Amino acid sequence: MSAPETLIILDYGSQYTQLITRASRELGVYSIILPFRSTIEEIMRHHPSGIVLSGGPNSVYEDGAPGLPEGLFEQQVPVLGICYGMQLMTRHFGGTVEASNTREYGNATLNVTATSDILPESVNGSSIWMSHGDHVSAPADGFTVTATSGDIICAIENSATKLYGLQF
Repeated sequence: MSAPETLIILDYGSQYTQLITRASRELGVYSIILPFRSTIEEIMRHHPSGIVLSGGPNSVYEDGAPGLPEGLFEQQVPVLGICYGMQLMTRHFGGTVEASNTREYGNATLNVTATSDILPESVNGSSIWMSHGDHVSAPADGFTVTATSGDIICAIENSATKLYGLQF
């Protein structure tokens, strides 16, 4: 009998961490929430099929902001960064994260702008809920913007390295 797929969710303080965990379990994927301070050894002990970097209330450019486990991206495990997680990934690989002029909160429309591994074309035009004060203004080299809302980047991905980001 083979081991079940395991999804590790690194908790950066998002109010949605538990919801992400429950949704993955409802899809039949075993999931474990670990604190963002977990070491790469603690994470890899679970043999994850994927890792989610949850959102959180911090700004990636502030002193003392929660960071990434050292060696995370060398593990060749698909990673999905959500909100703060997408911003961490962007900053780690040399992209730009900036404060928004106004806090984005509320209903918006998702515009799929490129072929995506994780966003089907059918979600184009969907209503999404924005809730953040920072945004990715320039993705890192190797990442493609796959969705926007107005002039805000909502989804990025690097298919070759299986790194993905969502901010909505």
